[in-house]
Amino acid sequence: MTDNDFSGLGLAEPLLRALRAQDYDRPTPIQAQAIPELLAGKDLLGIAQTGTGKTAAFALPILQHLSASRDRPGPRAARALILAPTRELAIQIGQAFRDYGRHLSLRQAVIFGGVSQRPQVKALHRGVDILVATPGRLLDLMEQRHLRLDSAAHFVLDEADRMLDMGFIRDVKKIAAALPRRRQTLLFSATMPGAVAGLAAALLRDPVRVAVTPAATPVERIEQRVFFVAAGDKRALLARILRDPALERSIVFTRTKHRANRVAQQLDQAGIAADAIHGNKSQAARQRTLEAFRGGRLRVLVATDIAARGIDVDGVTHVINFELPNIPEDYVHRIGRTARAGASGAAISLCDPSEQAFLRGIEALTKRRLEVAEGSPARPAAAAKAPAPKAPRAANANKKPARGGRRRRGRGQKPRRAA
Repeated sequence: MTDNDFSGLGLAEPLLRALRAQDYDRPTPIQAQAIPELLAGKDLLGIAQTGTGKTAAFALPILQHLSASRDRPGPRAARALILAPTRELAIQIGQAFRDYGRHLSLRQAVIFGGVSQRPQVKALHRGVDILVATPGRLLDLMEQRHLRLDSAAHFVLDEADRMLDMGFIRDVKKIAAALPRRRQTLLFSATMPGAVAGLAAALLRDPVRVAVTPAATPVERIEQRVFFVAAGDKRALLARILRDPALERSIVFTRTKHRANRVAQQLDQAGIAADAIHGNKSQAARQRTLEAFRGGRLRVLVATDIAARGIDVDGVTHVINFELPNIPEDYVHRIGRTARAGASGAAISLCDPSEQAFLRGIEALTKRRLEVAEGSPARPAAAAKAPAPKAPRAANANKKPARGGRRRRGRGQKPRRAA
């Protein structure tokens, strides 16, 4: 096996041909480590962030296993299940399976909430080889007897830490209980909190552990600045920042869906092409907005945290925190939307007096003091001297979320609206 050539990993020619069509010739570290182990049928625990190539790391071996087997899916059955926390990530994973499996005769479906279930039920009727799903809609269809999982030979749980954060752990356990005991299981997570480690121990059998991080973390690679500003002055400051042509493609983050709508509307009125993406919008509207952003018809995408999870758009030059997240880890996820694939990027945060505790939590987590932006007032004394608070607890894993995917609050955590 060679480290810089997909052909050395044991992949079949139809998959290599699909990779060449995508101009992929060199595997990423996680692909080089994981693919041979997964082709050998082993379970895997992957510690990997978005952007490391983990989707191909699990999709290629699963496609090879499925195409080599003479088994066919029965009615309302799936041979491989990939579970993702959000619709956007599920759609991206589904597209990856289509791209890599273009020369294979395999059926697949992607199911998620927020849209009519009728086409999804129809797609499942004959059975599918590959099913990519979000937990809420998957359980709905199982309870309505439109789907059974007793013949699934492969199970992938992607972004397990985000599943925990969104309160889906109980749903994941219920889904896993419906799977056959003899199966190949893969679990991927960017972090490994206790609840995720416990889940991995329960689901995986003698797993191979692969831990891969980008060559430089977003915190190390991204220029980060903070403006100290009154809450009522944020909109005018944001518009002024975005008038700089250097901000070619920017994502602006808010904590709530309502605020995302307001900010996008105000930017549009100011002559800055912007639109919002969040969970109250239909899936078709969200996809249109994403395509406009990818295609350059929108300079600014205004997003909530959950809506942006899993979004992979090349060329994002700036991330702007219109409102600081109240969970420090979300700051790292947000700024990771820029400086991808070795490119440079910048993150700008607008911090009003009520958010100074959030800023201290972010700086404690990243072990980095954000530079005060030129033109901003000096760092307030309270922000400079007060100790950083403990990070709010993630969503309670023992609470079952509503089908719409609303997150539950942990003790001591301020409410966060779902995206």
